Amino acid sequence: MVKYSKALGLFVFVFLFAMCNQKSKNEADKETILKGSIDLTVDETVKPIAEDQVAVFEGTYYGAKIAIKAKSEAELINDLLNQKAKVVITTRDLTQAEKDKFQKSKINPRVTPFASDAIAFISNKSNNDTLIALKTVIDFMQGKADPRIKGLVFDNPNSSTVRYMKELAKVKDIPTSGVFSFKTNDEVIKFVSENDGMIGVVGVNWLSQPSPNMLDVFKKINVLSVKGLNDDKYYSPTQNDLAEEKYPLARDLFIINCQGYTGLGMGFASFISGDIGQRIVLKSGLLPVRTPGRKLKIRSQIINDKE
Repeated sequence: MVKYSKALGLFVFVFLFAMCNQKSKNEADKETILKGSIDLTVDETVKPIAEDQVAVFEGTYYGAKIAIKAKSEAELINDLLNQKAKVVITTRDLTQAEKDKFQKSKINPRVTPFASDAIAFISNKSNNDTLIALKTVIDFMQGKADPRIKGLVFDNPNSSTVRYMKELAKVKDIPTSGVFSFKTNDEVIKFVSENDGMIGVVGVNWLSQPSPNMLDVFKKINVLSVKGLNDDKYYSPTQNDLAEEKYPLARDLFIINCQGYTGLGMGFASFISGDIGQRIVLKSGLLPVRTPGRKLKIRSQIINDKE
């Protein structure tokens, strides 16, 4: 009987020890704001800045793993509304109808602006004219032929750039002739570099951060300065013109978190809107929502570090 009691006690001890270890393991594997794994669905036109942010975030917090999925804006929003995507980066805020749909599902999306981006027009290097009026492009979108434009080239029929330009031109559909579309911004840039008279419509993030295999292609294009609808001057999609609100095709970037709990999505959103994330935006060529501060140390005398 004594031996049986000892054996039973040993069994209970081992069982409880195993359960405690399992509980500790489950807690260690639990997602937090700085640990775990999530999918990040990104508007394809701003994929480079998302890659930069994720690389630094994962390098800072080793327990975090974020998988980037680049999609067109229409696909991205559809996935978000159908709860197939929980954390996304977009070039626009949610519409009221989209917010109402989330409210019906008792989901409260956390929307965080973190940068200003822009849509840029590009042309072949052989085109000596590096200026374009926005009205000229809008007229072309409305089906009015213009000898200065052989065609407009977009990245994707469902992209944010197409949606933006359709809203600007107040058209339901893009023209059936003279408008071309591909799948990525790099494909647009390559096509324009090889074809005279074409005007490419791309996210400026792809121009400020070209991939190494695109450097030779970039030598064959011009980034055009644009005259707005109510302006008589031309401005470029630079940080300075974005900051002064002069460039007519600026747009804001948002990270939208629909996880519904305190998870990695919240931690990543806080990161990119915080000091380090805003410095990454600044370095990328885009405009951060908050300009990172600079600390200056004033010395009363010169210190020779070599001594």
